[in-house]
Amino acid sequence: MNPTVLMLLSTTLTTSTTFVMLCHHWLLAWVALELNTLSMLPIMIKQHNPRATEAATKYFLIQATGAAMLLFAGTMTAWQTGQWNITCNTETPATMMFTMAVLLKLGLAPMHLWYPEILQGSTMMTALLISTWQKIAPLSLLYSTAPALPTKTLMLFGLLSALLGGLTGLNQTQTRKIMAFSSLAHMGWLLTTINSNPSLATLTFILYTTMTSSMFI
Repeated sequence: MNPTVLMLLSTTLTTSTTFVMLCHHWLLAWVALELNTLSMLPIMIKQHNPRATEAATKYFLIQATGAAMLLFAGTMTAWQTGQWNITCNTETPATMMFTMAVLLKLGLAPMHLWYPEILQGSTMMTALLISTWQKIAPLSLLYSTAPALPTKTLMLFGLLSALLGGLTGLNQTQTRKIMAFSSLAHMGWLLTTINSNPSLATLTFILYTTMTSSMFI
C-alpha cells in the first residue's frame, strides 16, 4: 500500500476512535463509528487475496448492521427523552437494542460467530488492530451508557461470552482463532464488571491489550 494512503488511513482510524471517545451526541458518535469502519476496510483488503476480500466484506456487513442498530437506538432515545446526549442515564426501550448493537460490534456472545472467521482471513497485524484498537470506540460508548444499561443483562451476556470463549478456544489449533476466542472470553469478563466497577474493567482491557499485542507481534 502507498505510504501516503496508509498514513491517511491510520490518521483517520486514530481520529475517528478519539472522536467517539470524546463526543456526547448520538449522531456524531454514529458518524465517527462509520468513519472508523470505512478506514479499516482498505487496511484489511490490501493483501488482494480471496480470504482478505471475504473477511473485509463480512466485517463491513457486520459493522454496518451494528451501526444501523446503534443509530436506531439513539434516534429512539432522542425521541423519547428529547435529547441526543449519550450520557443520559434514563433507561428506555431502546436500551436493549443499543446493548445488542455494541455486542455485535465487539463480537461478544451470542453474536460472536463472525469474529473468528474475520481474524482468520486477516494478516497478523490487521488481526491485532481488530482485536485491540477497534474495540476502543464501542467500549467507550458502553462506558458512557453503563449506568442506564440493565446490570443483569450485561452480566448474563458477559458470563456467556466468557464461558463460550474459554470452552471453544480449547478446540482450536490455529493462532488467530485461539486469539479470537481468547478475546471473546476477556471481553466477557470485562462486560460483567463495566457496570459495577469501571476501573476494574479498564484494568482488564489494558491487560488484555498488552497480552494480545505480545501474541500477535
